[in-house]
Amino acid sequence: MTTAEYKRRRRRLAAAMKPGSIALLAAAPESVRNRDVHYPYRQDSDFSYVTGFPEPEALAVLVPGRKKGELVIFCRPRDSERELWEGGRAGVKGARRNFSADEAHPIEKLDKVLPKLLEDRDRVYYPVGANPALDRRLMKWVNVVRGKARAGVRAPTEFVVLEKLLSEQRILKSKAELKVIRQAVRISAEAHRRIMRWCRPGLSEYQLEAEFVRICASQGGRFQAYPPIVGSGANACVLHYVDNHHRLEDGDLVLIDAGCELEGYASDITRTFPVNGRFSPPQRELYELVLAAQEAAIAKAVPGNRWNDIHKAAVRTLTEGLVELGILAGGRKAIPKLIKKEKYKPYFMHRTGHWLGMDVHDVGDYRVGGKWRRLEPGMVLTVEPGLYIPADRTEVPSRYHNIGIRIEDDVLITAEGNEVLSMRAPKTVAEIEACMSDE
Repeated sequence: MTTAEYKRRRRRLAAAMKPGSIALLAAAPESVRNRDVHYPYRQDSDFSYVTGFPEPEALAVLVPGRKKGELVIFCRPRDSERELWEGGRAGVKGARRNFSADEAHPIEKLDKVLPKLLEDRDRVYYPVGANPALDRRLMKWVNVVRGKARAGVRAPTEFVVLEKLLSEQRILKSKAELKVIRQAVRISAEAHRRIMRWCRPGLSEYQLEAEFVRICASQGGRFQAYPPIVGSGANACVLHYVDNHHRLEDGDLVLIDAGCELEGYASDITRTFPVNGRFSPPQRELYELVLAAQEAAIAKAVPGNRWNDIHKAAVRTLTEGLVELGILAGGRKAIPKLIKKEKYKPYFMHRTGHWLGMDVHDVGDYRVGGKWRRLEPGMVLTVEPGLYIPADRTEVPSRYHNIGIRIEDDVLITAEGNEVLSMRAPKTVAEIEACMSDE
C-alpha cells in the first residue's frame, strides 16, 4: 500500500469521528511460543489499516485538526544491539519518513506525551475492553489531565468503541486493497489446482497441507490466512478439522479449506475432490447438490440484495435436493415447512459465508438497524455451502455416510453484479476429474 492510501484512510476515519475527538490504536503484542521463541509476528489489522506500521510495541494517535499534525506514532527506538539479533527497526525517524507520521516519539515517552494530546479533547475512540493494559493506561492518562482542571484544561468524558468506525470503513475495499486480494486469491486458487493434480491414494493429509503451503510461499504468499483444513473421508465432516494426519484412502473424498495471506489480506477457498480422481455415484450426487446450492447463492450476491438472501438461496436448494435424494422426508410440498423447522441443519449447520479482507472472518456488521445488511459494490465475501453426513447419521442411507463436502469461493460485489475471484480453482465435477487426470 502507498503512503497516499494510508493518508486517505486516515482522512476518512477523521471525518467519521465527532469534532473534538482523539483516536488511539495499539499494535499487536508479540506472542511467546515457548521460552524465548516467539510466534511469527502479525500486526493488529486495525492498526495496520490506519498506519501500515509493521512493528510491535507501538501506539498510533490520530488527532483530527491538530496544527502540529494529526498522526503521532510512539514506537521502539533504534537499537543496534537488538537489531543485530532481531532485524532492523523503523525508529522515530523511520516512523516519520517511511510511515508518514507527523510526529513520532520513543515508546518510553508515552506517559509523558500522551496526556498532553488528550487535553481539551471531549472523547476518545479506542478499542474499549479489547486491550486491558491500554484500558488501564488510558485511565491513568485521563486522570493526569483531570488534575489540570483548575488551570482550565478539559479532560475527555466520553469513551467510544473505535472498531465500529473502522469496520464500516474496512468493509468497502479500495482499488489498492482489491489488487492485493485478487493476487492472494490467485495464488491460493493455483495452489488448489496443483494439489488436485498431485493428490493420490497413500499420501497423508499433512503432505497435501505441506504442498499447498509450499506452492503459496513460492509465489509470495508465505503465510497462511488460517491453519489449513485437510480432511479426508470422515474427517471432512468435522468443520474445523486441523489434525491433518490421516492417510488418504482410495475411494474417499478430501476437503481442503486453505488460503494464503498476502500483505495482510486473506484469501479463503475450499475445494472437495476424490482422492483417486473419480467421483463415485453417491459422492457425485451430493457434490452436485452442494454446487447447485453455491451457484444459487452466488446469483444472490449482487448489489441491493440483503446479506441473508445468499444463505436463504443455499438453504432452499439444499433442502430441495435432500428431499429428492430421500434424505429428508415429506416431498416437495413440505419444503417450506422443512426450511422453517430447519430440518436441513443436521447436514448443513453453518452459515453460507462471511466477510473477507484483512481478517479471514473480516469485520463488518451483518445486520444494520435490525435488518440484514444490503450488499454494496466493493464488499468481498465468501460463499460456502456444504453437506456433512458422518456415519452416525443412521437415518441417512449408508451410501452417503462419511461424505463431507464444502465448496467455497471468494466473491467481490461489483456495480454490475459480482465477480468470483477464485474461479481458477476447478469446481465442477468435469473440471475436477479432468484436472486430476491431466498428466
